Amino acid sequence: MRFVVGVDAGGTSTRALAVSADGTVLGSGRSGGANPNSQPPAEAVAHVAEAIGSALTGLDPYEANACVVGMAGTAKLTDRTVAALYEATWERLGLSGVVVLTDAEVAFASGTTARDGTVLVAGTGSIAGRIRGRRMVSTAGGYGWLLGDEGSAYWLGREAVRTTLRALETDAELDELAAAVLRETGIDPADRKTAWRRLITVANGEAPIRLARFAPLVGPGPITERAADLLVEIALAVREPGETTPVVLVGSVLGGPVGDGVRKRLAGLEVQASNDGVFGAAWLAAVEAYGEAARFPRPRAS
Repeated sequence: MRFVVGVDAGGTSTRALAVSADGTVLGSGRSGGANPNSQPPAEAVAHVAEAIGSALTGLDPYEANACVVGMAGTAKLTDRTVAALYEATWERLGLSGVVVLTDAEVAFASGTTARDGTVLVAGTGSIAGRIRGRRMVSTAGGYGWLLGDEGSAYWLGREAVRTTLRALETDAELDELAAAVLRETGIDPADRKTAWRRLITVANGEAPIRLARFAPLVGPGPITERAADLLVEIALAVREPGETTPVVLVGSVLGGPVGDGVRKRLAGLEVQASNDGVFGAAWLAAVEAYGEAARFPRPRAS
């Protein structure tokens, strides 16, 4: 039986699909996060292996025509020791010619079959990529929380806390956002000076990226409008003047009011949402194996 394997190895979970030549999903697997930059590489590769192994249940891996792995933290594979871990895993699983791409590349492929375009990612962090021939050839942003990640959940959360601190410095009634931030942290706003000090202590006492937990508290308003401006700025930075290729939006931030603002600012362009990165990975594997006429994966009928 001819089939391909697609894997979406993210920071919090890993999914794998085995897909036949006609696009039918033959098997699926799931495991934990597999970003080798944010967790021990041995643990990350074990999660990838577990997900693929489950997807291949009942199938002969030596009959796989191609395998594409979309992975968060691909930069870690420049470490020869880490790369060797993955190569050994592919061999143990019986897979050859495995292609490892970034999670952004497979997300782009899940949102459009176009060869060229732009992928805009805004989850915990943010980055935009120029896609040519379904490969990311340049980026804007993606510097991490310390140096950038403008418009991301981290950025939104930080702005929510900063706005709350400024509100606590005044005698004005606290707005809905400030009240929500204080509830999230369990801080009593009755004594403003104490609440101000406590919020600073709580925010600085956690890992900086934990500020992203406040992002869902931010509704439509100046913060989300500014986030949309910043994200569109990096998206346009990777596009050529007058480019009309599609833009694929990826990440939790772009599913809410920030995403609405981004779409409004990109009016006139084709803007799509990434549906499921694992389907993009499986389709890219099918293109590798069968060419441009490859069928996009479809769930197996129940």
